[in-house]
Amino acid sequence: MSVTIPRSLALLGVLALVACGAPPGQSTPPTVEVRATANASASQAPLGPVLHWAPCGDDFPGTECTSALVPLDYDQPRGAKTTIALARIPASDQSHRIGSLFINPGGPGGSGVDIILYNFEWSNNLAALLHGRFDVIGFDPRGVARSEPLYCFDTSDEENAWIVPFPFFPWQKDQERWVFDEWRYFAGQCLGHKQRILPHMSTANVARDLDLLRKAVGDERLTYLGFSYGTYIGETYANLFPDTVRAMVIDGVIDPRVWSSGPYTIYDRVAGDKEFKEYLRLCDAAGHDDAGNYYCSLSGPEGAAARWNALAEKIRSAPFSPGFVFPDGSTMSYDLLIYFAYSSLYNPAYWVGPDNYTDFFAALADLALGDSTAGMRAAELRRAIQARLAEPAGKQEQYANGYDAMAGYICGDTEFPRPFAAWSIFGDFAAYHSTFGPLMLWWVGPACATWPAASDRYVGPWEVRTSAPVLVVGNYFDGVTDYGGAVATSKLLRNSRLLSYAGWGHTAYGQSSATPCVTDHIVNYLYDGTLPPKGTVCPAPPNPFLPTAALRSAAPATRPVVRPPPWLLRRW
Repeated sequence: MSVTIPRSLALLGVLALVACGAPPGQSTPPTVEVRATANASASQAPLGPVLHWAPCGDDFPGTECTSALVPLDYDQPRGAKTTIALARIPASDQSHRIGSLFINPGGPGGSGVDIILYNFEWSNNLAALLHGRFDVIGFDPRGVARSEPLYCFDTSDEENAWIVPFPFFPWQKDQERWVFDEWRYFAGQCLGHKQRILPHMSTANVARDLDLLRKAVGDERLTYLGFSYGTYIGETYANLFPDTVRAMVIDGVIDPRVWSSGPYTIYDRVAGDKEFKEYLRLCDAAGHDDAGNYYCSLSGPEGAAARWNALAEKIRSAPFSPGFVFPDGSTMSYDLLIYFAYSSLYNPAYWVGPDNYTDFFAALADLALGDSTAGMRAAELRRAIQARLAEPAGKQEQYANGYDAMAGYICGDTEFPRPFAAWSIFGDFAAYHSTFGPLMLWWVGPACATWPAASDRYVGPWEVRTSAPVLVVGNYFDGVTDYGGAVATSKLLRNSRLLSYAGWGHTAYGQSSATPCVTDHIVNYLYDGTLPPKGTVCPAPPNPFLPTAALRSAAPATRPVVRPPPWLLRRW
C-alpha cells in the first residue's frame, strides 16, 4: 500500500542517533578562571576560558580533566556562564607537540569525556598513531553528562516510571496516540523544570563553545574527529568558522540540510534495512562445514531471511513469552525485537564472537518455530548482550541524561509539526518499506511537537570553503547514517574529500574493527593533512561469519566508540 504525503508535510522528519557525573576520585572537575582571548578586542566578545588540567583520579591513570566556563547565551557573551567538561590524554612527545585533537562520539547526548576515561585503550591507541604529538581531548557538549546536564526528572526512578510502560515505537496503529502523548508528557517535564540550559542547547552553540575551547588550548586552527551526530557538530563548526579549520574528519555523516530542516525520515529511512539485508546475505554466504553445520547460526536450509521473517511475523501477530521475562515485566514484543536488530547494525563485532546478536536471533527463531528448549538459551544471551553494552561506571549527579540531552538537541535544532495527525501520517511513511524507520527516524521525536526550537540554531547555508579540506567518511552499509549523507556532504563542502568504506556498521574508524585502510587514511590526514586519492574506496574485511574471519573468535577488547544509545538499555 502506498502512502501519499501532503506537500505541506513533505519536509518534516527527524533522526535520533547514537550515547555521567565526575569520575571516581574526583567529585567535580577543577574550575577555571576567565580572561579575554587574544582577538577579543570588541567590548562584547566572549571571554575565553583558561583551563587548569588535573589528574582525573586514581582509576584513570594517564588522563587529565578540567572544566571550562563559556557563555550560556552568545547573544550576551559577557553574561551568565555554563560549564563544559573535558578530559584528555596529553601528548607524549611534548617537545614536538602539534596541537589538540577534539573528539565527539555523537548521540546527540554522547559523552566525549567517557571516550577518554572509559575507552582509554582506543583513545590511547589513537594518540599513539598520531606519534604522541597531539593531546587527545573529549568534551561533553552543553547539557550533556557533566556539562550542566539537562534533567527532565528529579531521579532515575521517575524517568524509568515514565519510559518503561510504552513501546519503543507504535508498531500497532492504535499505539500511536499513546506514544505521541507519552513523548509530549516528557517534553512537559523538560520544559516544566525550567532549567536555564534548555533554550541554549543548539548545535550552533556547541560549535561556538568548541571554538572557544580551541583558543583555550592554544591552537590557531581546530583539529576535530566527529562521529555520527558529531559530524553535524563538525559541519556546523566548518560553516560558522571556515577560516579556523586545520583538519576535520567527519565519519558516519549526516546531511546537514536534512537535519536542520527535518526530513530525515524521507532521506534516510531505508538505511537500516539495507544493512540488515546485507547482514542476512553474509550470514547465508558463509555456508557450512562438511558436516552441515552452518557457520552463521541464523542460517539454515531455508535461509537466514526466511528464519528472521518467520520470527518477526510470529511476534508481530501475537506477542509471546520466549521462556523469560524482561526486567520491566514485559514479554518479547515486536518493537523490542526491532530494537535488538537495529542495535546489531552498529558494529559487525556484535554479529559474531562471544554473546552475539546472531545467536540470540537464532535462539528466538528456533523458539518461534516450535523449539521450546531454545527459551533459556535466548534468555542467557539477552542478559549477556545487555552486559556487553552496559554503560560505563561513571554516574551523573541525578541519572544518565541521555534521553533529555537527545531531545534537547533534536528539538532545539529543528522545527517540527505540532498536530498528532502529521506525526501519524509520517509514521506511516517511515514504516512503508522500512523495518527500522519508525524506531529511530520518527517516533523518537514527538517531544518536539511542543518543544520550541532554539532561537540561535544554525540552518545554513552549508556550502562553505574551509581553510583546510574536510575529510568525509562514509560506509556503503551504514544502517544509522546512510552513505548518501556522506556523498551529499562531500559535494556541499567545496574543498572536501570523500573516503568510502565498502563495509558494514555505523561509522568506519569509530568501530573497534576498523580496517587498516580506513585507519591509515584518517590518521595520516589528521597528522599532516595528507588526503586519500580522489575516489578511494577502502575494501570490506572478509565475511565475519567465515571461520577464518578475525572478528569471529575475537572478543571485543574495547567498547566501540559509537554504540546503540545506552539509555535505552533500561527498557530491555
